[in-house]
This record gives sequence, structure tokens and C-alpha cells, in this order.
Amino acid sequence: MNKIILSFFFLSIFLSTSIAQLPFKLDLCNAADSLTKQVVIYDPSYYSIDYPNGDVPLGRGVCSDVVIRAYRLVGVDLQKEIHEDMKSHFKLYPQKWGLSKPDSNIDHRRVPNLMKYFTRFGITKPISLDSNDYQPGDIVCWDLGGGITHIGIVSDKKSSDKKRYLIVHNIGSGQVYEDCLFRFRIIGHYEYVRHE
Repeated sequence: MNKIILSFFFLSIFLSTSIAQLPFKLDLCNAADSLTKQVVIYDPSYYSIDYPNGDVPLGRGVCSDVVIRAYRLVGVDLQKEIHEDMKSHFKLYPQKWGLSKPDSNIDHRRVPNLMKYFTRFGITKPISLDSNDYQPGDIVCWDLGGGITHIGIVSDKKSSDKKRYLIVHNIGSGQVYEDCLFRFRIIGHYEYVRHE
């Protein structure tokens, strides 16, 4: 009997948490949708930007900027969040770029750093080939090959066959919707609502 009561207790906590997160995730989808209405040229250049709330020039950006901008529209500054965490835990983040300390201009724009941050402060979700596992507001990361990583947001709009949610991303054609969930090898799947 106690096991049944305990199971219901944990289930109620899980459901209440999921329901509480739903409005935020839908707001994130709406923010991503608004980004698809902007003309953006793919530009991976290094820029010196403001801190906090810094952004690369209007009309420029890469895949990570889609995620950063969408979160900023719902009140989360990933530039600041990642920089603050890297100041305290620099060695936990990928050491791929020859840096000896955090750089608030670029760290948050690197997909491996976003993956580490979401692993530390979000929910790491299953990687599968079941489209039902990928829900609106989730973050997905891919390996494009040759050491190139990519990131996008699962939208609340379905593919033409209604089997998958479309992804909002920028892989070279601007901030767009695309039916590309399983086009590349998925290496990360996260839910990040808000870090307090």
C-alpha cells in the first residue's frame, strides 16, 4: 500500500511540474516563431558584443543564435547564465577552443557549451527515433559530421505528414521552420525551462 501511495505522490509531482512548464515551453515556441519572420544571413563571425543581453548584429547569426534569441524573448539570457557558470566551473565545459578563461562574446554561441549548460541545469531527455519523444519547446542538437554540431528548437507546428514537429533553426538559410528532426544524427535532447 505504501508503494502505491509513494508512486502516486511522485507521479503527481511529475505531472504538476510538467503542466507548470507547459506555458513556458509554448512561449518559447512563439518566440521561435517570431524569429522566422526576420531576415537573417548565416554569419559565424566572432563579434564583440554587450554583456549581459548582448547579441550579434541584427540580421546576422547562426544556429545557436536562434536558441539564444528565443530564450531571451522569454526572459532568459543564456549569454549571462552560461558566462556566470563558466566563471565558476570553466573546466567542466569543453576545452576545444584554446581558451584559458570564459569569453562572454562567444561561449554561449558554441553548441557544445549550450549542451553542457543544458545538461547541468535542464533535463536531459532520451535520444530516440520516435518522433513522439520530441515535444514543442525541446532543444535538439545534431552532429553534422566533420566535428560540426548544430542546434534547434522543436516547434509546435507539425510536418506535412503530421508525424513530426518542425524544427526552428538556422543551418544556412536563415531562421526557418524545417522538417529535419531525423536528418542528422541526434547527439543531445533537452528541456530547459528556467534556471533560478
